[in-house]
Amino acid sequence: MKNFTLLLALLGTAVACTSTSQATVVPTQAPQTDNSADAYTVEINPDDFVATVDNPYFPRIPGTRYVYEGMTADGLERVEIEILHETREVMGIQATIMHDVVYLDGELVEETYDWFAQDKNGNVWYLGEDVDNYEDGVLKDHDGAWEAGVDGALPGIVMFANPANRIGETMRQEYYAGQAEDQADILSATEQITVPIGSFNNVVQTYDYTPLDPEAQEHKFYAAGIGEIRTVDLLTNEEFVLIEYTPAN
Repeated sequence: MKNFTLLLALLGTAVACTSTSQATVVPTQAPQTDNSADAYTVEINPDDFVATVDNPYFPRIPGTRYVYEGMTADGLERVEIEILHETREVMGIQATIMHDVVYLDGELVEETYDWFAQDKNGNVWYLGEDVDNYEDGVLKDHDGAWEAGVDGALPGIVMFANPANRIGETMRQEYYAGQAEDQADILSATEQITVPIGSFNNVVQTYDYTPLDPEAQEHKFYAAGIGEIRTVDLLTNEEFVLIEYTPAN
């Protein structure tokens, strides 16, 4: 899944938390004794999913638009996101599509189509993404692309239904061996955060990381009714914030 501050590796390493996770819903993330690939299993039943992704902390309502910006060592990075009206079938589930375009100093560097779905209990699942990576305006590769149910890839939860009740637990957000293994720990649900579009209370804070890149460590912040509003790279202190938000009509 996309890490805004580490895109050229970007929507989350040394593991700082050893707590295990279990999504107590159907479908579930199975109980884990550790975060190794061998310990991660998941069962998916399409009948357990609903049509709309309206989790307060990770809504994906068609027509919604987000714009994030932040300075990096390489220049100004801008991320433009639109939730599409189209859906895509993944593992028998009609997934909501998020179109994500990344620019560095005005030059296109990445374009993705990410697939999300919500179960009946309100947990949001990540089902994969198509990825186009660009260099000097030319398509370079598709590194980071994966699809749940294909080549051993597994879906994961990107936001619990009630994150305030899951403090200290880990969300295994995706799994495609050697390609996509993002995880996030729920740290808090009481943060107060101000970004260009406004100030928010009871913000959920996560610690995002991946065993594929020890330097990829971030704190992300999610506001109710909007979703992600701020990302901070823990190694560089680079910060990305939501500068524009257009709700669905």
